Amino acid sequence: MAHATTTPAVAVPQKLYLHLYAQVLVAIAAGILIGHFYPDLGANLKPLGDVFIKLVKMVIAPVIFLTVTTGIASMRDLTKVGRVAGKAMVYFLTFSTFALFIGLLVGNILQPGAGLHIDPASLDTRTVNEYAIKAHDQTVIGFLTNIVPTTPISALASGDILQVLFFSVLFGIALASVGQHGDPVIVVLNALSHAMFRLVSILMKAAPIGAFGAMAFTIGKYGVGSIANLAMLVATFYLTAILFVTVILGIVAYYNGFSIIALLRYLKEELLLVLGTSSSEAALPTLMEKMEYAGCSKSVVGLVIPLGYSFNLDGTNIYMTLAALFIAQATGIHLSLWDQLLLLLVAMLSSKGAAGITGAGFITLAATLSVVPAVPVAGMALILGIDRFMSECRALTNLIGNSVATIVVARWEGELDDSRLKQALKGVTDTTII
Repeated sequence: MAHATTTPAVAVPQKLYLHLYAQVLVAIAAGILIGHFYPDLGANLKPLGDVFIKLVKMVIAPVIFLTVTTGIASMRDLTKVGRVAGKAMVYFLTFSTFALFIGLLVGNILQPGAGLHIDPASLDTRTVNEYAIKAHDQTVIGFLTNIVPTTPISALASGDILQVLFFSVLFGIALASVGQHGDPVIVVLNALSHAMFRLVSILMKAAPIGAFGAMAFTIGKYGVGSIANLAMLVATFYLTAILFVTVILGIVAYYNGFSIIALLRYLKEELLLVLGTSSSEAALPTLMEKMEYAGCSKSVVGLVIPLGYSFNLDGTNIYMTLAALFIAQATGIHLSLWDQLLLLLVAMLSSKGAAGITGAGFITLAATLSVVPAVPVAGMALILGIDRFMSECRALTNLIGNSVATIVVARWEGELDDSRLKQALKGVTDTTII
């Protein structure tokens, strides 16, 4: 299987302040302090986070194109592409459904919205209506037709993950099918891939600045106190996400020969980056790099992770069913078993239809509630103010879910190097590109 070149694993002690995760952790703490004590200044630091996320998004499309194309082109058995994608989609459907169901289950048990007795007519729904309009525009047919880009360049220019993935798969298949005539192109693309990942490592140097600005803005604009009244929902959501990761994904990891805790430790830099920026896309390039270094084949990484970022949003799914139940409970609406099953089924579709859209979590919730008449869309105004505080947890859970999926699909396909995985999870592998 093809892997990027790595330097030999050498135990060289590195000072703590030189580690990216330590720098991001300090930046997050500093951002919280600035946002709390100097809220106006904190709110004005938003461009720092925005610029960093734009820098990362700048390289996402080229990274996906190069990784997927070279990975597929290296395969001589083209049926393997469909097999990997098929196994990935089976995994995504199964665990996305698990996530939706767990959100419903915990919401029914803990009932975070019970006792609030809020009249939906009294809520300010102007901002919510904007999301509802966006949700209405995102039909399943529109979603499917939008996968095909107008041109390859337009896909790369727009940064639409599914469009880039669609063209990359077709181009990779074409390169593989022409045999040795495609070898010079593959050599060039591999060289570009090394250069692109070097660029990613350079951009990651700015991660602490981006995390600092994003966290300062969040606390400065919304304030820690803004979640006090709705703390039960926030706490319930975080608890549910933790249970999903440690129990459900923990069991999956155990039966596939690795520890979920060890995986979280291996991905600590990416997790802290997501925590600071509230964007799982910020960590996508380095996540693909790390999964490959951990023993997953390049072809599996190139297919599963981009697909997962659109179809395997475990954190978003938990949020959708839990938030819908919260709104129903807060407005005094009783949902029957049929209502909840309808909510589950609609959420399964809407979570795919709005994948990849900015603010997808809130838009998919609006799309779901607009189809389930028992829960008022206006009730979304209740959680608008705290949505930012839950977005971090959504993004973290999504990233963890996709990293687990990559290892599992690689094992199913016989494309996982167990020795490399064990070394990586023990912290032995050197992930520096040369």
